[in-house]
Amino acid sequence: MELGLGGKIAIVTGASAGIGWACSKALFDEGASIVMVARDPERMEQAAAAILEGDPEKDASRIVTVKGDLREPETVKQTVSAAMERFGRIDILINNAGSAKAGSFFEMPEEAFLEAWNLKLLGYIRMVKETAPHMIRQGDGRIVNIVGAAGRTPGPTFLAGSTANAALLNFTRGISKELARSNVRINAISPGITATERMHRMAEQHAKAKGITVDAQIAEQSANIPLGHVVNPAEIAAMALLLVSDRVPSITGTEIVIDGGQQPGV
Repeated sequence: MELGLGGKIAIVTGASAGIGWACSKALFDEGASIVMVARDPERMEQAAAAILEGDPEKDASRIVTVKGDLREPETVKQTVSAAMERFGRIDILINNAGSAKAGSFFEMPEEAFLEAWNLKLLGYIRMVKETAPHMIRQGDGRIVNIVGAAGRTPGPTFLAGSTANAALLNFTRGISKELARSNVRINAISPGITATERMHRMAEQHAKAKGITVDAQIAEQSANIPLGHVVNPAEIAAMALLLVSDRVPSITGTEIVIDGGQQPGV
């Protein structure tokens, strides 16, 4: 399928691993230039090198890396400035940076909620607020928020994350109405359990909160997925590419769930 993403300029946050890296690689392979943002500079450089690995014809000048924490508004400004200075425009934003601790609600400090909301919820909102004006001036742009199935199906051991996710779904749908006037589309993808390093960290935290082994937690998770397997990050990247292309140009303000059929309701 021809996606028409050659020459586009994309920002991907949380780009050094997992879904963020998969999206970065997929965009690059489709011909887009990318600004990759993450906190760990060493992992960021390894991630960028992995995209270029094995093909001497790949143009390294199409990748810019920004090291920073999206809990800090200055990182957002640096990221957008880097994109504009190097490429002169921003066509695509994929918001992916953000995590939250799992654990027993009654043992979780208030700071865990504040940290989740500041990094993921406010981090996404800050990125949209900083990038969307450039897209509005262009009369064209695409934004994808990687949210999470817990926004609709919260569990008692992941309330910091699920409340941030629910708020992001609300934000995505609400701001889509204003952005649509300038041909800027924004959508959300909510992955279910996805095969990333973070999945294993989360399994450890959930297992501790429940008083079970990590193996038991992973087995329980897999048993609850109708298709019987966790999501591959490349699946999320493939959907993100479809949403930022013009193949289906009437989709905006929508959440797409990719979870192996695990969602229990509508």
